[in-house]
Amino acid sequence: MAFIVEIKPSARKRNGDVGRAVNREGTTRRFESRGAAEAWADDLTGGGRDHVWIKAAHPADQSTVDAYLVSQNARGKLEAAYDKRRRRLRGGDRSQQHGLSDSITD
Repeated sequence: MAFIVEIKPSARKRNGDVGRAVNREGTTRRFESRGAAEAWADDLTGGGRDHVWIKAAHPADQSTVDAYLVSQNARGKLEAAYDKRRRRLRGGDRSQQHGLSDSITD
């Protein structure tokens, strides 16, 4: 019996080796067992790369997969700061921020 794993976007985005594997072989993998899938995930995580792991599919999940390769979807502080600034420049952030010249009175 095969153990089928789908690679989620969070894993592709956080781990470059996962992204390259998806480009070469697609978003699903077939393994002999969950243990083999977890060993594969451990290999992808070694060497200081972003952590990925196997997460079992929910019992109510209607897909044909047994599990998903996932990663933490949290972004680094610098990425989040950039996004906040971009939202503000597009008018999506209602916070008040003023430059130094705005606070100086003549």
